[in-house]
Amino acid sequence: MSVKTPKYDIATSDDSIEVRRYEPLIVAETKVRGEFGDAANIGFRRLANYIFGGNKAQTKIAMTAPVAQTAFSEKIAMTAPVAQSEVDGAFVIAFTMPADYTLATLPIPNDPSVTLRAVPAQKVAAIRFSGFWSESRYKEHLTILQDWMQERGFAAAAPPTWARYNPPWTPWFLRRNEILIDIR
Repeated sequence: MSVKTPKYDIATSDDSIEVRRYEPLIVAETKVRGEFGDAANIGFRRLANYIFGGNKAQTKIAMTAPVAQTAFSEKIAMTAPVAQSEVDGAFVIAFTMPADYTLATLPIPNDPSVTLRAVPAQKVAAIRFSGFWSESRYKEHLTILQDWMQERGFAAAAPPTWARYNPPWTPWFLRRNEILIDIR
């Protein structure tokens, strides 16, 4: 089963870590309060409903990858650097929309908790790993990525995003997981 993924160029590669330049894209996203894993499941169901026809046009939209999860953050008073923080255990779960859609051509979600947003081109540090996903594996690989970034002088411009690329029936050793951090 071939699922489309966002386009990017690799600026730097170092084992399982890359610096990538992503083209602009559009996401359907939903904010969910709750525990890490529960939030992912609730958000996935909301977004799957949208792409499977839960929209004003009752249009089905092709599934893409990854499914992304980011701690919801809000900007705090300007300092150097700009600080961000998780707010009340909320997460943003997002599906990347197929590249042939624009904000004007995507159908309007029936669920008001699902929103559409244009994401500008971005530069990210990314670490890839296989296996089942869990909060502990996320934290383990996040530490590796953050240490790598610090050693090379990269500063985070946004909270980390956990990206999952495979359906649940994919064998654990073939699963693609990534952590992406926007960088300056």
